[in-house]
Amino acid sequence: MAPHPHIRPCRDDERAAILAIVNAAAEAYRGVIPADRWHEPYMPAAELDAEIAAGCEFWGYEADGGLLGVMGIQPVRDIVLIRHAYVLPASQGRGVGGELLEHLLASATRPVLVGTWAAAEWAIRFYRRHGFEPAPQDLLRTYWTIPERQVETSVVLARPPLV
Repeated sequence: MAPHPHIRPCRDDERAAILAIVNAAAEAYRGVIPADRWHEPYMPAAELDAEIAAGCEFWGYEADGGLLGVMGIQPVRDIVLIRHAYVLPASQGRGVGGELLEHLLASATRPVLVGTWAAAEWAIRFYRRHGFEPAPQDLLRTYWTIPERQVETSVVLARPPLV
């Protein structure tokens, strides 16, 4: 697949921009996900630093000199995880997230999993539109390092679908 002119790896000096996108877009979760899972900011800088240190590589969709969306990809054992997929609210619904996702999927040589909040119906619809199918919730314990409460309130989707 030819490189997309607007999609590129995020630079190390763009961590503040990544956080701004994640935290602006995550406002959609307020009042939707369990209250005990919401915090301010949704993603603090230390969490982003830890995700990058753990091997999550962030890609960005750039237009007019700024990032409109970000998405992480992280190989874990025999699969690949899509992590922290967010688009600025003003740029949502324009294909930014879909282009980022398809770009990352094109490079995947292993099955891809994504986890999201069970209550985030819009996110589940987005991934299903891109060929993801529901997968066993137990995979959250296998491939993610997240609190048990987050496992209980999240879902996993896979592409290709797991048999």
